[in-house]
Amino acid sequence: MIYTAAILLSLVGYFIIGNLAGRRVKNLDDYLVAGRNAPTLMILGTLVASYLSTSAFLGETGFAYQGYPFVMLIFAAISTSGCLLGALVFGRYLRRSEALTVPEFFGKRFASKRVQMIAGLTTVFGLGAYLLGVMQGAGIMFEELTGLPYWSGLVLVWLTYTGFILYSGSQGVVLTDTVMFVIFSIAAVGGSLYIISDLGGWSGVIEGLLAQSDKPGIALWHGVIEGEGATFSSPGEALIWGLTLGLVWATVLAASPWQASRYLMARNEHVVMRSAMLTAVVLAVFYALMMMTGAAINLYDPTLDGERAMVWAALNVLPSWLGIIILTGVFAAGLSSCSTFLSIIGFSLAHDILPSSRSQRSAMRASRIGVLVAGLVALLLALFQPPAVMAVVWFAATLFASSWGPVALMSIWSRRITAAGAGWGLGVGFVGNLILSLMVQAEWVSLPVYLHPVILSTLVALVAIVIVSRLTHVSQAESEYRAFLHRSPVENERSWAAVSRRVAGATMLAGVAVGAFLWWQYAGSLAALAGRFGVADSAVTGAYLLATGCGVMLVIAGAVGFRLVSARSTKVGSAHMAKP
Repeated sequence: MIYTAAILLSLVGYFIIGNLAGRRVKNLDDYLVAGRNAPTLMILGTLVASYLSTSAFLGETGFAYQGYPFVMLIFAAISTSGCLLGALVFGRYLRRSEALTVPEFFGKRFASKRVQMIAGLTTVFGLGAYLLGVMQGAGIMFEELTGLPYWSGLVLVWLTYTGFILYSGSQGVVLTDTVMFVIFSIAAVGGSLYIISDLGGWSGVIEGLLAQSDKPGIALWHGVIEGEGATFSSPGEALIWGLTLGLVWATVLAASPWQASRYLMARNEHVVMRSAMLTAVVLAVFYALMMMTGAAINLYDPTLDGERAMVWAALNVLPSWLGIIILTGVFAAGLSSCSTFLSIIGFSLAHDILPSSRSQRSAMRASRIGVLVAGLVALLLALFQPPAVMAVVWFAATLFASSWGPVALMSIWSRRITAAGAGWGLGVGFVGNLILSLMVQAEWVSLPVYLHPVILSTLVALVAIVIVSRLTHVSQAESEYRAFLHRSPVENERSWAAVSRRVAGATMLAGVAVGAFLWWQYAGSLAALAGRFGVADSAVTGAYLLATGCGVMLVIAGAVGFRLVSARSTKVGSAHMAKP
């Protein structure tokens, strides 16, 4: 009963906070992009909240529970680099465009309403599937915690986030996302530290995982590679999966509509870069703790359904007060993603696909209608589609890696891509990935792990872009707009750059700390126990390399950010000295 009350109170709280934010909505900019005045903390909060949905807390932690915590760390070390990639090579230019939606940016960049509409359609269909997955995750949690029917949880969640989005738009989304980010960060850290400490710390967990026989290899970097339930058949296959999907999700973090659109709300480009670096740090810490926690739950009960393991631990292992925090935190993660995805779908439907409204008032009304219609469709699908949280979310996300990824990066850095090439790239990447993924799911074709459907569809999209762009011409409007995007940096560059350099330095220090922690707590513990449990030297070496890689990726991210900020500051200083 206490868990039911906590969930219901949190829903009421988010509804009130979201609607209070609605009082600040005065015009279309306020409704769609939060007035373009969000500080670093709010962009950080909404970036992390948009990414860490119920898929991360239930699906990915469940994958760690099933036997692959350190494969997920390989994945995370690569994928989080997309935060910085997105900010540096796409996000800051997107912010300069002052578009209201990311599809509108594509329309401006290529001087083509057709490209904007294609991007809008992929947004609606792709994010619709993503929204379906996270809604199902919230419904599963509600059912587990309250004992009430699955459908009742879906309806209550839908009413909450739809209610405040209709009134407050992005103002409500970015504020509630930040509150939810704080709550589920406390939940993730608190719950993980309790469970790991209860089992004897990292060394105790590693020893317990090596001693158990239900999932042999779960404590090694490659995870379980033996038995009927093994996802991978060899360490090499596990490594290729982690690297391949890591690169895919790096592209997702760099260019997907739910991540990139957050930058449109930022106060300026420095806020974009700072929030991206801090997001990489937060995600690195989250994955290091939560994946280990997912594996550790096996030491309590190795027979659980993976996607419900974290909920089971909160109800049966954690003290009630901490269980309440972690469950409301996980619930908040799902709710924040739902609100983000629905707002983007509704805004894109009204602004990028349907005919544009002439007045601000009619445009806002159209956006609200778009949110309501999209939400109702998602609710109906979630009610009748069997839940498969991680599978649905990962499938939907990869659609944007193959369609948006190449076009987003080339729209900034290629002089030769044309409007026709961009349109074909968006369409071919999206549809090709969709068809291949469905064929694999239906077992009509079987692909090796290094030829994931997203890899093949991305290559086909790139070929389509190159061929079509060579057959067409870059218009003067396209060329001029690209030049406009590469204009001089923001005003007051030096004062903003000083803080941004400190954030970059903190990111590098965080990388050293994360690497040292994993080196000592994971690799060191495994090495100390290797002789007793017959762990191969190659597995110990792999553990040390994993620890080093996780730290180095953050160090590189911080160093690149520091270098870019310093170069921008120097450029502005030289420009001032050159003035008569």
